[in-house]
Amino acid sequence: MTQKTKNRFWYKTLSDIRKDVEALKLDITFEDQLKAIRQPVRLGSRTLGNSLGIHPMEGSDGTLDGKPDELTYRRWKRFGEGGAKLIWGEATAVVSDARANPRQLVIKNENLPDLERMLTETRKAHKAKFGTSDDLLIGIQLTHSGRYSYSKPLIACHHPQADTITYLNKTTKEIIPSDYPLVTDDYLERLEEDFVHASVMAAKIGFDFVDLKQCHTYLLNELLGARTREGRYGGNFDNRTRFISNVLGKIRSEVGKSIILASRINAYDGVPYFKDSESDVGKPIPFELPYQYGFGIDPEDPLKEDLTEPLKLVKLLKDLGVELLNVSMGSPYYNMHLGRPFENRPVDGYDSPEHPLIGVDRHFRIAGRIQEEHPDIVVVGTGYSWLRQFFVNAGESNLRRKRISIVAVGRGAIAYPDFAVDAIETGKINSSKVCIAVSYCTDLMRSNGNALGQYPSGCVPRDPVYVPIFKEARGKNRKPNAS
Repeated sequence: MTQKTKNRFWYKTLSDIRKDVEALKLDITFEDQLKAIRQPVRLGSRTLGNSLGIHPMEGSDGTLDGKPDELTYRRWKRFGEGGAKLIWGEATAVVSDARANPRQLVIKNENLPDLERMLTETRKAHKAKFGTSDDLLIGIQLTHSGRYSYSKPLIACHHPQADTITYLNKTTKEIIPSDYPLVTDDYLERLEEDFVHASVMAAKIGFDFVDLKQCHTYLLNELLGARTREGRYGGNFDNRTRFISNVLGKIRSEVGKSIILASRINAYDGVPYFKDSESDVGKPIPFELPYQYGFGIDPEDPLKEDLTEPLKLVKLLKDLGVELLNVSMGSPYYNMHLGRPFENRPVDGYDSPEHPLIGVDRHFRIAGRIQEEHPDIVVVGTGYSWLRQFFVNAGESNLRRKRISIVAVGRGAIAYPDFAVDAIETGKINSSKVCIAVSYCTDLMRSNGNALGQYPSGCVPRDPVYVPIFKEARGKNRKPNAS
């Protein structure tokens, strides 16, 4: 039996999965009865109706000028009807050149009526099904894609491993040269105003919260680890957090408390990996010690987290008015097993170098440490989708253990938008509707060979709308195997 086969999700019962957790000596626990997920969550002056949420998951399905399109409205409506009381809206660029793909949403004056319609229709769908939307919280994630901006890489610092797999030209595989210019301090100072203006616009059209995205190695996350950068935004911790500190302060002065401040952070960036040519298993790109790159990394052993600075960042964010925190890790581009434990590798990925349960445990452990250190902030946990029908049992346990405040899924919600209704009304998750972590949604997100420069992303095994899209993107004439 290969390592890949041994790492498959084979569990039929909670007893099955508990055996593997015990064998791997992990701290993942499950509850048989669901009670805590039904409990409301207090967030400032608001109360969420339950403890379940949806992570920001892009559909890459907007118009070329950054407005929601037909599939965007459909996806958000399905989330509204799904019963989770926290909808953490998807990555939305604050300026057009910050988009990760040409169909990513952009928040700007011309797009506000369309974004407002998307928000209003989502609330109406929720109210129509549940009688009220007063206990529903909807936010928008404000982003700058940095080195992954599709028009050209916009980098905060050079990273000797990441630079070797960041392409200036995806066709020729031309990588970032050592003399490639960094974004300037003046650029970052202007960008602060773009984030503030975007937050003001989000408050104007009625979003409940704004998330300043500091995760998944996009620009604001890269700034947190920019130890080798010179100038006002690099080097020591105060400089590396200058951007986020300035933006939060300016938002508060502009909008007061009319909108809740939130952030999704990387508590551990990890190191870049590559696919071994013989085994297809992911291996770290060689690095030197002490390791000077990334955030939340032990410089003497970068394959492990060091939460000293992430915990310091959370305190800073809290002091600056952030009330809602979403804890994530890794990069979807070069160490995807950290952020999204998976069954099948994505088209641009590798086979997992660890059992996915180890990745789940890492998520739970790190979020738990942050919640323990800061019990007065609402922490949203990540890393659940690979657990399939048992994710809600693990989330229930984490809630009871006070490791998190809200259980949320991203891929899991794309596959199964009404998971919260089933969990709350029936006390269990339907195994025939769950995400099976085969990475087709990521494959679609990586596909750009059409007239719009990007295929929309969704759950191919669970949502028939995306089957013909997947066939076209893959150039196949058969339905993908959902087993």
